[in-house]
Amino acid sequence: SMAEGAGAGPRLAELLAAGRRLWEEVETGTEPSSGAPAVQDKVRQGLDALQRAAAMVAQLDLFSENEELEEIASADLKYLLLPALLGALTLKQVDLSRRLEHLESARAHFWRFLKLCRSYSLGSFHLPPAATAASPPAEEDAGSPSLGGPAAAQPSLVAMASSRQAKIERYKQKKELENRLASMRTFVESGQADEDQIREFYILQIQKWINTSLEEIESIDQEMVILRSRGTAKQPSAPPHGTSRQVRAPLKPFILTRDAAQAKVFGAGYPGLPTMTVDDWYEQRRRQGVVSGQSAPQRTPGITDEELQKQQQEKKEEEEDEEALQKARNWDDWKDTHPRGYGNRQNVG
Repeated sequence: SMAEGAGAGPRLAELLAAGRRLWEEVETGTEPSSGAPAVQDKVRQGLDALQRAAAMVAQLDLFSENEELEEIASADLKYLLLPALLGALTLKQVDLSRRLEHLESARAHFWRFLKLCRSYSLGSFHLPPAATAASPPAEEDAGSPSLGGPAAAQPSLVAMASSRQAKIERYKQKKELENRLASMRTFVESGQADEDQIREFYILQIQKWINTSLEEIESIDQEMVILRSRGTAKQPSAPPHGTSRQVRAPLKPFILTRDAAQAKVFGAGYPGLPTMTVDDWYEQRRRQGVVSGQSAPQRTPGITDEELQKQQQEKKEEEEDEEALQKARNWDDWKDTHPRGYGNRQNVG
């Protein structure tokens, strides 16, 4: 690939180095809070440098999905890391009101990095879906198994055990990688390394970032689920078909009695709780529009208000008769199947 294009080379290298240095300072920073203004300044500067570098890489057409890893010049390999670094710095932003947006943006950066690595056969890993199940896919990837469906929601124990095993393996590899990178780094940066060593150093870095990206995407997806469920809890979505659901007044605790005489008796024993007869209760619920007849009457065209009122009155009386009958039946059924004193068992002794 044609690296050092018209003077862009040194400038591009500087931008990557600056962005990377700022990321490392934020990552290993001594500031107690990532929200500290000095830290957030570094995050902004780092993102700015990396975004400009990424724009140059795109302009120079450094990487293409149908070339082999061997075709990339060793000095250019480090630019493969740009999207991963962009993802990592994007996550360091602390503006909570834009958290979801930052998560989506970081996820897209990590995903692009993984897709690029896979096209160069760097590392063996499953490419996660292009977008979270909750958000529409930005770019469907034919090679990735799509998440979703009940099977995905309930991972089998075998899958869980194997993913735990995979995590342990990944952790071991990560530690090994970091040790090798640390020992090679000064050697490469001092300019003593030959081309093969430089190449190996960059490929190890890429592999380390593949692990990081897979982990980050996993935790981003978990955080998004939480944020979205909070978001929906905050803004109740409109019920379907534009029908506004009636808001029911929450029931205060009370003792339901059969009649006024019983209400007196019960009331004496539980001064804290109001008593209410079954009839009172039905009446109260009916007033709140909860028990039967809550839908507004449908007006047939050409009917006067008086007729409508009369119809409603008749309908109401019918309903009340029906309701009274039903109540009496229910009460009889209940008495047949429940001996006297039923329900007081827990309080015995």
